Amino acid sequence: MRSPLLALLVPVLIHGTVSAQGTTTTAPSAGAAINWLSLEQAQAATKKVPKPILVDVYTNWCGPCKMLASRTFTDARLVEYVNAHFYAVKFNAEGGDPVTFKGQTFKNPQYNPAAGGGRNGTHELTYAIANVEGRIAYPTVVYLNENLDVIAPVQGYLTPQQIEPILKYIGEGAYKKQDYPSFQTGFTAGW
Repeated sequence: MRSPLLALLVPVLIHGTVSAQGTTTTAPSAGAAINWLSLEQAQAATKKVPKPILVDVYTNWCGPCKMLASRTFTDARLVEYVNAHFYAVKFNAEGGDPVTFKGQTFKNPQYNPAAGGGRNGTHELTYAIANVEGRIAYPTVVYLNENLDVIAPVQGYLTPQQIEPILKYIGEGAYKKQDYPSFQTGFTAGW
């Protein structure tokens, strides 16, 4: 079940994805990388030490997905923040491997191994967690709470500066107390 946050967060974020040009990022420190886990590993980890889960839903052919991976998810400040406040998962939205999520197995019945790195069938998990009002887009960063409920799927490429308030809104638990527009009004960027 989706949070009421989705209705408020999505329009604010979609508007923010348009102006991704002209921003700077901090180069990653030597060895600085997000600690990516499988979805199964993240689910097990959050049972032991509860934290939200960030799921990068990508495809092999998606240019903005590659930009998110190479420009945003390598920013040293973002890497440090994500590793401290989230379990991070990379999920191929068109991959062929079955995935168990919340006790249910999701597959990609249209997966074609001959397609290689090109377009392929969409994984059932993608439809379950990454759609916004019935629309699938790549990349989508899905935020799950410690109970594995979807907080919000955020579609589109975002720079480190654009994703910072979202990460802090969810990573610091502000989403439990206030809506995103109110949070954003009082937010002071640190990146």
